[in-house]
Amino acid sequence: MPPEPRVGVEITRVSPSRAEPARDVAAAEEPLEIRVDGAPFVVIMRTPGADRELAAGFLLSERVIASADDLGAIRHCTSESGEGAPNVIDVRLTAQASQRAGGLLAGRRAVTATSACGVCGRRTIEDLMTGIQPLRDAWRIGAGIVARLPQALRAAQTVFDETGGLHAAGLFDVEGRLVASAEDVGRHNAVDKVIGAQLLRERLPLEDVLLFVSSRASYEIVQKALVARVPIVASVSAPTSLAIALAREGGATLLGFVRGETFNIYAGGGRIEV
Repeated sequence: MPPEPRVGVEITRVSPSRAEPARDVAAAEEPLEIRVDGAPFVVIMRTPGADRELAAGFLLSERVIASADDLGAIRHCTSESGEGAPNVIDVRLTAQASQRAGGLLAGRRAVTATSACGVCGRRTIEDLMTGIQPLRDAWRIGAGIVARLPQALRAAQTVFDETGGLHAAGLFDVEGRLVASAEDVGRHNAVDKVIGAQLLRERLPLEDVLLFVSSRASYEIVQKALVARVPIVASVSAPTSLAIALAREGGATLLGFVRGETFNIYAGGGRIEV
């Protein structure tokens, strides 16, 4: 059975008058291993569905293929037991295309480190947590302070005011004061910039600040926070299913849909005073 594009999660919905358990739906985020002629090529994160189209489009953008004429069969792998592996797909090239792409494939380092046919979200979390200790529950922050974060970060987005096309990431202290911020067209780049600036100032680990982003929270953003030891990650939009699972595994607090006076707690609610 193919993975679902959505995952049900238990959350705590916080408003000015109350905090109550609720059920939410998160966009599924799972790895897809793309193989070319049976050899591992890359692992990319995606929402399950249209995997054949995704693989074809990715190989076109990477110049592995030039047109549909270069494609043979595209199919999901099967394990040794004969079961389907919905997160592994093999793209067979035509003989001419395979010969033409041989140099590119040989010169590119495969992102995946295994040829196993059972890539799954659980194993991905274990890989992401390698060498990372779960965070300590060191401090708490009030729900009212969390609600003010979007406006505080927005006030620091000077380039966004001119262009309207940038993401932002900000680090805030326990009182909700902005410590540092960065803007970039890529949300992951903005996070790297704001954490990297603290690294260059030799201020890591960042156990006394929270990270707020003006985008959705994917697993990469949670992972970057865990590596830098940031205990709380909050966003104006939704987290993905893998981001939620990774936050729970790493002992981080993950907040989403921080808008107006409300937000959702997806992980680590003990750090939030409601």
